[in-house]
Amino acid sequence: MLRVKDLKVKYGVIEAVRGIDFEVKAGEIVTIIGANGAGKTSTLNAIFNVVKKEGYVEFVEADISKIPTHLIVKRGLALVPEGRKIFINLTVEENLRIGAYLNDENYERLRDEMYELFPRLKDKKDNYGGSLSGGEQQMLAIARALMSEPKMLVLDEPSLGLAPKIVKDVFQILVNLNKEKDVTILLVEQNAGAALRIANRGYVMENGSIVLEDDAKALLQSEEIKKKYLGG
Repeated sequence: MLRVKDLKVKYGVIEAVRGIDFEVKAGEIVTIIGANGAGKTSTLNAIFNVVKKEGYVEFVEADISKIPTHLIVKRGLALVPEGRKIFINLTVEENLRIGAYLNDENYERLRDEMYELFPRLKDKKDNYGGSLSGGEQQMLAIARALMSEPKMLVLDEPSLGLAPKIVKDVFQILVNLNKEKDVTILLVEQNAGAALRIANRGYVMENGSIVLEDDAKALLQSEEIKKKYLGG
């Protein structure tokens, strides 16, 4: 579904992403793990053409390397950004309305689906985004992205700043979306253990390069991964 070839991102003389290749097949949960500063967020920003890049990006057999970000979303690729980036001065419902800006004719149906998926959001539909807990804000960020009815959901550090129990809840939501709603997922995470436990496959990123790729279960069992990322 998503194919990335020789992707490079530079900020001045700094090489943030150094010619990486990876792919995500339809129906998969794939994770890219790595320490802070490894180049994970730059990779996602490059896919969505938020930063300048070199390389090739293909989504559902179409070249999206140079098309505007809103057209990438329209094709069915949606991003839940790092730090959630919800609109804190708008209500939950208004945030969802913005998420459906390319899909307004289906707004009410999708809003009701989101309230079914996230009952806590329904209870707080008239509350401002800034009044929500961290976990509720993350759920809102995911729901807002889903309002575009994406074929594939991309998430940047969804566990960031959340308590362990809330992380478990959020990751279970991702598993349910994948299994029940047939949403393909690309998950970028520092929390390697949580990400690999729900993923089919994983890539390990260090200093702008992909240094390892394997089935998620194999990576979980890897002594190198345990030592570097799992505290083992």
